[in-house]
Amino acid sequence: MNGSGTRTVTGRRLAALVRERCADPGLARDVEVVSQVLPFKVSGHVIDHLVDWKSAPDDPLYRLLFPHRDMIDPAHFRAVERALGDPVALRGAVAAVRDALNPHPGEQLTRNIPRHDDGDQVEGVQHKYAQTALVFPRHGQTCHAYCSYCFRWAQFVGDPGLRIADDGPRRVTDYLRRHPEVSDVLFTGGDPLVMRTELLQPYVEALLRPGLEHITTVRIGTKALSFHPARLVTDPDAGPLLRLLERLARAGRHVAVMVHVSHPRELEPDLTRLAVSALRSTGAELRSQAPVVRHVNDDPAVWADSWRAQIALGIHPYYLFMERDTGARRYFGLPIQRAYEIHRSATTRLSGLGRTARGPVMSTTEGKVTVDGPTRLPGGEWAFALRFLQARDADLVGRPFHARWDPQAQWWSELAPFADHDRPFLAGAAPGVPVRQGGPR
Repeated sequence: MNGSGTRTVTGRRLAALVRERCADPGLARDVEVVSQVLPFKVSGHVIDHLVDWKSAPDDPLYRLLFPHRDMIDPAHFRAVERALGDPVALRGAVAAVRDALNPHPGEQLTRNIPRHDDGDQVEGVQHKYAQTALVFPRHGQTCHAYCSYCFRWAQFVGDPGLRIADDGPRRVTDYLRRHPEVSDVLFTGGDPLVMRTELLQPYVEALLRPGLEHITTVRIGTKALSFHPARLVTDPDAGPLLRLLERLARAGRHVAVMVHVSHPRELEPDLTRLAVSALRSTGAELRSQAPVVRHVNDDPAVWADSWRAQIALGIHPYYLFMERDTGARRYFGLPIQRAYEIHRSATTRLSGLGRTARGPVMSTTEGKVTVDGPTRLPGGEWAFALRFLQARDADLVGRPFHARWDPQAQWWSELAPFADHDRPFLAGAAPGVPVRQGGPR
């Protein structure tokens, strides 16, 4: 074990790395420009074990983690490039581009953050669905490496106005104690496993105190298995972390580690497989999720291979998401129809145990919407059949509804209700969406 996963590369050193490892000098220029706008960081494990440098920039792991000029609009790229070397002009150019990239989709800052009885916001908590509260520990608001499609990119650009983080476990647990409808707490970020165990421990142990017996499931969202598996195996802090999770499971809580796996290659290193075993030995259940994105995994064979490998390791496929309407969506986004075809084709290649990933799923302002597929309705017109898996309004959950079929639509806001009775489900859809003729082939 060389411990290479403990180092990270960002900023100017990232451009130098690309210049050193890739034959095309233009790729380093892409890094210099695009990394002014979007956050990028890679771990030593990524550099040494995941990226196929001979195939860059077309290697899927390179595409996942490194800047590319197509991630931002060509006019924005030129504006930022012209401003390099002029700090004042650069700040203005970068701010304009970020604002155009919809830094907080789904009204996260306006509708998801609850308030205390005194009217103050509960910092670092999102409570969108009755049963589930998201907690953003202050020291976990970074990652070992950044996926460039991440819908939480605004957390990492250094703007306090765009950042979600708590002020410690006390006020979080005070809020949870007053909300017995919450059964699940999800520690998220960032990545909570970038935290030292001594910083994570007060949050976890607080959930075991009297008055919080209604918290029956504790989830931890992480990409550590892919980007820094040593955190769970060879790091000096690995043992304390595993013992903390084991103590939580022995106390009767369901411990769910929500791992993010974008490509099957992430599961190939021996150290990653050891990390999976270490997590499972604590009594935790592992579930996987990731978006389907162009250039990385827009191929049903890739998803089938990934889910097959996950099942063999004891990881349960959970969600295949649509890329959200934020950040580098122009680069990674796919039409809803194409995402559906990828999910359907991938699941047909697996046994029943491999077909547990729901998808494609859009995490919208009103809730999580799954696309059951295109269907031809009476009268001969085509529509998307949709369902809410989870919603702010629980009455919407599980009830089928339809949107007009559109082979180019990439997001919820581009869909139009098929009929009047579908309008309550598609309250956030944009009016005047053109109706597409024909149907899927």
